[in-house]
Order: sequence, then structure tokens, then C-alpha cells
Amino acid sequence: MSRIWESLFSKNGLAAKEIAGKMLHIQEGDRIPRVSDLAKTLEIGNGTVQGALKVLENLHAIHLEARGHLGTFLRKKDVVLLKEIAGVGSLIGAMPLPYSPKYEGLATGLIEASEAMLNHIDLAYMRGSKQRLESLKARRSDFVIMSQLAAEQEVSEDENLEIALNFGAHTYVTAHQIFFSNHSEHKIKDGMRVGIDYTSIDQSKITLMECRGLDVELIPVNYMQLFEMLLKGDLDAAVWNADENRARETFQVGEFQSASTRQVVKNASTSVILIEKDRKDVKEYITKLDKEKILRIQQQVVNKEKLPHY
Repeated sequence: MSRIWESLFSKNGLAAKEIAGKMLHIQEGDRIPRVSDLAKTLEIGNGTVQGALKVLENLHAIHLEARGHLGTFLRKKDVVLLKEIAGVGSLIGAMPLPYSPKYEGLATGLIEASEAMLNHIDLAYMRGSKQRLESLKARRSDFVIMSQLAAEQEVSEDENLEIALNFGAHTYVTAHQIFFSNHSEHKIKDGMRVGIDYTSIDQSKITLMECRGLDVELIPVNYMQLFEMLLKGDLDAAVWNADENRARETFQVGEFQSASTRQVVKNASTSVILIEKDRKDVKEYITKLDKEKILRIQQQVVNKEKLPHY
């Protein structure tokens, strides 16, 4: 690492960083731009361009071959080294734990779509939209994935946040439903113990709306503990992702009684990418992602036509 940065502190080295980014877009065996063209584009002298190319060759980032009047050709390049020199790294995205085929498919689609771009995507998996939001604001993540419902609430509270990409309905979850420990129950009633995860904007907001006006006991829980607590009878009911097949096979499932809740859950099924407004570089990258490819791959994973990888 030190040998790279020592070489790049000079005037030629600074130009080498710019030219390294351009070399990433040139295929091995292709002709590179003329020195005069690079000098004009970068607004530097021809000598500086020549010095910069020499720096890149000395670092073994590229190997050039001059072919007289035909020009100079890129015989070989070290992509990893060129990215390091150019300051090009991966974008970090935070999304929910991939416990459902939809999440696995979305993660796979994002990874594969980014492979065709200069910067690749690395994903971190975090339970709870609040935790993902904290990672965004702390700049541990460049973007986060959450539901439209959660994202719109955060945007309304923070003017520096914006939704950069909306994947459409049923791309986050198929739906939310109410799960009951007692198979004879179909709706939340007075006296019930209802699980609520305050770290999940969706789950907590939907739960509070459905329980409005009812005399219930709200039990704070970790979203991932809902199954065991319902199974043991520590909870009577809980709002949960309908894609959780284990829960659907084990518990009684009920639909939302409140009309306002039924309207809200539609936005909870939609995946969006949330970013900070002042990260123009991130927004430019996100808007270039092949959305249709991502959705196609997600559906292939859901349909078991493709193995997930992320």
C-alpha cells in the first residue's frame, strides 16, 4: 500500500489517479487515448500525462505497448490495483436479514446488477430498520434498504434523506398478517398480549394502528423471537411477515380489521433504497442500477429457479 501512495503524492501521481479511472473502462488489447487527448480532457500538460502513465506502469497497474502510427495499446491491467489507485471502492448497503426468499432474491439481484458496474455492492445484514438507518447516518452504509412505509416516515422527519429507488409492491414482503397462538382466534381483542418490536418501523406502526382503541397489553419483543413466544403462549398475537412459512404452518392467521391499517400495509410490502441527499455519488450510482434485472433475479430466486448468493 505504501509504495502506491508514495508514488502518487507527486504531480504525475495525482494525474495517474485520474488516468487509472479511465483505464478501468479500457479493455486489454484496445488502444488507449492519445497523450494529447488525455491532456486536453484532464487539462494538464502532455509531459504530465506521459509521467502519469509511467507511474502506472512502474506500479504494474498497466502494461502498455507502443505500435508506432497505430497508437499505444493496453496489453494488460491489474483491475484491483487500478481501483485502489483511482480511489474506487465498493458501495456498502444495509438490508434486512435474508431469512425469506424475497430478501435472498433482492440481495442476489443487487449483487449481480452491480457486477456490470465499476463499483460493486457489498451488503451488510441488519435486523430492524432503525438500526439500518443509524448505519446510514453514521456513514457505515452508503445506502439502506427498507420498506416504503418506513422510508417515507424517516424522510418526513429528516430533510437530508431521500428515496433513490422504488422497486414496487410486494418486493419487500408479500404482505403482513396477524398470527395467533390460539387457533380459534381471528382478530385482536381486548385483553390480549400483543408482541411489538419497536426497532422495526413497519411492525410497530402496523401493530399500533391495528390495536388502536383496544385494551391490549403491548409486549416489547425482538422480531426474531416472535415464533417462540407465540409457540409458548407468552403472546396471544403478533403482526408478522406473511413470507414466514414456518409461522403460517404453525399458527392461526388473521387479516387486519382496521381499514386504515389495510391501507398502510400496502406500502410496507414495497422495497426502496434510502440515501442521504448530499451523497450525489451514491444517488448517481443507484439510479444506474438495472432495476428490471434485479427484480427478475429476485423472482427467479423466489420461484427456486436460481440459487441465491450474496
